[in-house]
Amino acid sequence: QVQLVESGGGLVQPGGSLRLSCAASGYISSSDTMAWYRQAPGKQRELVATFSSGVSGNIAHFLDSVKGRFTISRDNAKNTVYLQMTSLKPEDTAVYYCNLYSASSSSYFWGRGTQVTVSS
Repeated sequence: QVQLVESGGGLVQPGGSLRLSCAASGYISSSDTMAWYRQAPGKQRELVATFSSGVSGNIAHFLDSVKGRFTISRDNAKNTVYLQMTSLKPEDTAVYYCNLYSASSSSYFWGRGTQVTVSS
């Protein structure tokens, strides 16, 4: 079993920055893919960023609308993945969820989410 706990959300003005953290515990491997999703009110959950590690090194993918503004990183020693968000826009307002895909169990795990509100 894997537990994911997000933190770092809050209220920020447009153009501001936030760093979200997701601490993972349980049976975790550095080869597990970790990701951030978000869900705005009345909208479907969407994939924001993924981070995976393999023989080719670390690979990150981003939603087009956040490219150049968000970065994702992982600290394997702390079992934590981060989402650094800069130049935030009101349309980034959503609940952000951490996700882990366990390669060993072929299972997905979710955190409870953290609210990000971008408003003046």
